[in-house]
Amino acid sequence: MSLPRPLHALAAVVLVAAAALGPAQPASAAPAEDLPSADQLKSALLTANDLGADYTEIPTTESPSPSPGEDPTPVTGCDALSALIEMHATAPGPATPRAETELDGPDGNPMVTQSLTAEDSDRLTTDVDTATDAFETCHTITFNADSTDTVTFTVTPVILGDRPDAPAVRLDGTIAGVQLNAYIGIERFGTVGMVFGFFQREGADSQAAAAQYRTAVAKVEHILGTTAGSTTPPTAAAQGMSV
Repeated sequence: MSLPRPLHALAAVVLVAAAALGPAQPASAAPAEDLPSADQLKSALLTANDLGADYTEIPTTESPSPSPGEDPTPVTGCDALSALIEMHATAPGPATPRAETELDGPDGNPMVTQSLTAEDSDRLTTDVDTATDAFETCHTITFNADSTDTVTFTVTPVILGDRPDAPAVRLDGTIAGVQLNAYIGIERFGTVGMVFGFFQREGADSQAAAAQYRTAVAKVEHILGTTAGSTTPPTAAAQGMSV
């Protein structure tokens, strides 16, 4: 049994919202800071080796953004998150270096997603504040995978890792009697923003979610040479680290 489609829809929304951490800039705008490259960010992502033998890395593909006016995601009931997603959906093009991954456990349960986006410090501060506001103001959110698969999640702020200031939420819902649960966390590492998602069915294992989140944070800190919550740019960019 794979994860119900609304939970996959939720995972897709998390990755789309992650892209909104780096809204597109005009082509003539030069980066104000030396940012890590997409390859450097990719090297800092979780792999199956980091999570265990039961996990499989799922290839991610770039999908075209919806045209303005199209419904970019099957989400209702949370204006702040919808606005965050729409900010990406109407962007004219890719903004900044970015990398993402999805790792699935047996039969897709649990599922872990992670996205890293690099942008200058001031812009990242603004975008993280926007995402944090979405977390704080959303109490319920509904996902519609199709006309029959619809689930409403309750949204509860939590502390997912070791930093109480890092925004994170827990989502709980049921569909056809099946319990669905997710944890979503946002962290910054200088000029890099991370969005992490942990999704599961028929359970609500907060310890596993927190452990995987801490693994993700520790790897980013090690590879990029900065600490969670820091506004200091990663040393990887300055050193021109190869992968």
